[in-house]
Amino acid sequence: MNKATTILAGTIHEVPTDLKEALLSSPDSIAAWNGLTPLARNEWICWIITVKQEDTRAKHIQRTIIELRQGKRRPCCWLGCIHRTDKAVSPSVRGILQKHS
Repeated sequence: MNKATTILAGTIHEVPTDLKEALLSSPDSIAAWNGLTPLARNEWICWIITVKQEDTRAKHIQRTIIELRQGKRRPCCWLGCIHRTDKAVSPSVRGILQKHS
């Protein structure tokens, strides 16, 4: 795979097919994506895959591409990946998650 089509994964999550296709359709987004840290890529992926509705997921993917082009490195207002096992969930995030469950 050449550098223009290599899409790097996150620390926990692999890049889902729909996000990969969106990134491949936007070469400038590929460079921005691959320039992120593995943890930052993981945050974007988790932000996309944890939604309940396909419509919301599509909107998150579209927003990811736009915000990568704008130079953003993390999704706005995101609590962080709840799937990470390398560290405990902070008390503030735990409180927010409990309110939403």
